[in-house]
Amino acid sequence: MTLIDHLTLLTLGDGLAAAFILLAWAVVGWVIEHPPAGRPSVSTLMVSYRMDWMQAFEARDNRIFDAQIMGTLRQGTSFFASTSILAIGGVLALIGNTDQLRGVAQEFANADAPEFIWQLKLVLVGFFLTFAFLKFVWAHRLFGYCAVVMGAVGRAGEERGTRLWKQAGELNIRASVNFTRGLRAMYFALGALGWLVGPIALAVTTVGITYLLWSREFSSAPREILLDKKGD
Repeated sequence: MTLIDHLTLLTLGDGLAAAFILLAWAVVGWVIEHPPAGRPSVSTLMVSYRMDWMQAFEARDNRIFDAQIMGTLRQGTSFFASTSILAIGGVLALIGNTDQLRGVAQEFANADAPEFIWQLKLVLVGFFLTFAFLKFVWAHRLFGYCAVVMGAVGRAGEERGTRLWKQAGELNIRASVNFTRGLRAMYFALGALGWLVGPIALAVTTVGITYLLWSREFSSAPREILLDKKGD
């Protein structure tokens, strides 16, 4: 059978559910990164704090504390990159042997499907995990660039130093953007596991993950804490 013949084995519900999770992933990411002017997300609120950090860093004589923060950020991205690559390996192993997975899923779905369908469902999970891995690796590298530029910042008040701390701040922000994109992809990878049970389960997990991400960015206690700066 050709790939087209295999794809025809998918039901309309499967196709709609898969399109729904991809659309939800794209939309929630865009809204978080481009929120309404009157309702900033946590991610956008952190942008000003990152620039404030770099400005304060430039004014400090002892910068060991800033180096420790950068080390912590890089360790975090390294941890998630390692976790995602291990998860990708697990998904590839399951794609190569879907028998046990099929038996477990059938207990919930009470339905049989060709091996290709189970593999295709796992490919969706692997797609999100691979996207997350690439974003984490790039974020780790950007934090490294930021650390190098921070090391080039001279004494406070120097014109060159002012330019460099601003560049370091922009690199820090870009690293953060890629890191959060990787985290969102991992969330949706978990949601994509619902497809193993069926299209309805996938739609439900997609709604749940989308709401979870939206609430943490737009309706959470950390957001209210960060908004205090706006009040000041």
